[in-house]
Amino acid sequence: MSDTKPTRLTREFTEAGAEIATITLAHPPLNLFDRALIDSLIADLAAVTAEPPRAVLINAEGKVVSGGVDVNIFDGRSVEEGAQLWRELFEQIIHPIEALPCPVVFAAHGLTLTAAFEISLACDIILAAPKAKFGLVETVVGLTPSMGGPQRLAERAGSGRAREFVMTADLYDAATMAEWGVVNAVHDDLAPAALALVTRLADGPTRAHAATKQIIEAWRSGGVAHADSVTPEVSGALFATEDLRGAVRSFLEIGPGKATYRGE
Repeated sequence: MSDTKPTRLTREFTEAGAEIATITLAHPPLNLFDRALIDSLIADLAAVTAEPPRAVLINAEGKVVSGGVDVNIFDGRSVEEGAQLWRELFEQIIHPIEALPCPVVFAAHGLTLTAAFEISLACDIILAAPKAKFGLVETVVGLTPSMGGPQRLAERAGSGRAREFVMTADLYDAATMAEWGVVNAVHDDLAPAALALVTRLADGPTRAHAATKQIIEAWRSGGVAHADSVTPEVSGALFATEDLRGAVRSFLEIGPGKATYRGE
């Protein structure tokens, strides 16, 4: 077990002054999701939620992203204790990631199992190195993935792919995940590519990105008709933002692509 904090939260600024928060799994040797890592990640997400940056990067250090969950967490739990564990992980990890009012990027450089992969599926964009592999292998202990993995994988890849992925408990490489539409892009030089993307997103119209997330969330919960019903108010509110007003003026005065944004 690491003597240091098993996750690390850092904040930095782009050249344009936009804040980026990075949450790094740093719990050698395997970044296993034991109680210490879970509690540390919950605390980092609470801090980011309390003071949201303009983009978030979630990554890991070490040979693997994560070898999965420490199985000791499951030992001896009652039915209610098991259910409460999943409630906690949804309420304090998965849903807070999805609710962040800014883009969230996950960078997977190596093996990404169980909880780590489910966390990636809660992010907006997933990037991977060519050698990354992904798996939901909970069947080895008689479980099904219960941090939202099956349903979020089905959303990205289709229900048939999700059933195959979970029931076989096989490992799937980055190229396959990109072909399925789960991974957004595969990069030989993952770290600089992830930083470049997060920087670009942080420098963009943060309030508009948050509106995009709200509209897509409405679609996820209620389909196209529900998304249509919330879009006028969600998008209409952007007309009160300085970013929209300034970008419109910039477009009219000097053309497209010249606007700068402050997230306001």
